Amino acid sequence: MSPNALIPSHRKPRRSASSRALRAGVTGGILTLAVAGANVPANAAEKPVSETQEMPTITTALAADLAESADTAQQVALSYERQAAQDSALTTAAKTAKKDQAEAEKKAEAKKKAEAEAEQKAKEEAQTRASRSSERTTLVGASSPATSGTSETTAPASSGSTSALVSFLRAQIGKAYVMGSTGPAAYDCSGLTQAAFRQIGISLPRVSQSQSTAGTQVGLDNLQVGDLLYWGSAGSAYHVGVYVGNGNFIGAQNPSTGIVERPLSYDQPTGAVRVL
Repeated sequence: MSPNALIPSHRKPRRSASSRALRAGVTGGILTLAVAGANVPANAAEKPVSETQEMPTITTALAADLAESADTAQQVALSYERQAAQDSALTTAAKTAKKDQAEAEKKAEAKKKAEAEAEQKAKEEAQTRASRSSERTTLVGASSPATSGTSETTAPASSGSTSALVSFLRAQIGKAYVMGSTGPAAYDCSGLTQAAFRQIGISLPRVSQSQSTAGTQVGLDNLQVGDLLYWGSAGSAYHVGVYVGNGNFIGAQNPSTGIVERPLSYDQPTGAVRVL
């Protein structure tokens, strides 16, 4: 035995192969598993790099597959989005169409109801006119005093009487309308007609209601000059005037217009009575 055999060596201990492999694996980004504390002979060969476990690498083919999958997913999403938009548009259109149909039906029903009411009103007015035409009332007129126990009846008015009536009425045009007035500076409607017929010897009642029945009822399509026009129903008229020919009448209309001559279309009368 050598005398130096028992003297401890001062050289650094030799690193084991497992330590070197672990260090190399960590440095190169490859994790090599080694059994901690295992004794590997110093002269043992290190495992080839091919036997180590590496992280998977993304290849060009894999990247292409991923891109294709992403495009497919995007196309599917766009398809769903378009379908949702179409469904929403169809739903909105259906609601709008239903609402429009309901409004159209409502308008049609209202129109039908209005036509029925107008027809009923026309029938009632026709019946009223027919009833008035059949009515005959006694003319209240002035006559000369009876002599020798006999009485006289008023003869039909002449064209002279009609002319005198119209002339008087036209002479009053422009005067004021004053409720309750009978002239000569101002009149109300029945006050004017009463004063006009008095000029030709005919006495009319004072108020419109009574004047509307003071003669023979005539149709508005068969008027003669001098016919007394009324507005409202016979016996309860609220306004009167006198027909003066050519589709016109003269009357004390209201405080704003006074006494005027107007066409029948200005204020269509309800009926007429013939007192001449």
